[in-house]
Amino acid sequence: TALKTAVVHVEVGEFGGHEVSVWDLLHSQYIPEENRKELLELYEAGELTLEQVKTVVSTIVSRAAAERAE
Repeated sequence: TALKTAVVHVEVGEFGGHEVSVWDLLHSQYIPEENRKELLELYEAGELTLEQVKTVVSTIVSRAAAERAE
């Protein structure tokens, strides 16, 4: 539930300029399924903090959106 309530401000893609939950970003088209599963497993195992997941997800979404823009 923490992933659903934690939000990230995203400046790219369809989310541009909005606050989006980490959960929604994880399940967006920008995060490949393998990455999503790995991040969720690491988070649930306590190996990643919520802040770390937010950072990783934001980075992946930003890079993916930039690549699509090119």
